[in-house]
Amino acid sequence: LAAMEQMARDLKALGPDAVLLKGGHLNNSEQSPDIFFDGVQCITLNTKRINTKNTHGTGCTLASAIAALLAKGELPLAAVEQAKQYISDAIAVADTLEVGSGHGPVHHFHAFWQH
Repeated sequence: LAAMEQMARDLKALGPDAVLLKGGHLNNSEQSPDIFFDGVQCITLNTKRINTKNTHGTGCTLASAIAALLAKGELPLAAVEQAKQYISDAIAVADTLEVGSGHGPVHHFHAFWQH
């Protein structure tokens, strides 16, 4: 996490308004930590790791959700927090999908689906 925080600071120095680093692939069986840095605050956003093989598209889905929330006028940290909750919920019910074989997608429409 310390290396992620430093990387977020280094990336912020290159010019973006804010940086989000995903930590879902870290070797931590309990949590899936992400690092958010906006030049003022560096925050670790922890979510309980969900045991599923259906995690295909998590990064793209998270980025798209953040972009949509920013377009709606959310502040960056609020957009990231809401998007992280959305992707966590989509991962939590991903095993209800039966799509192909191997690593399947997250359940993008979980809020509209009967489980």
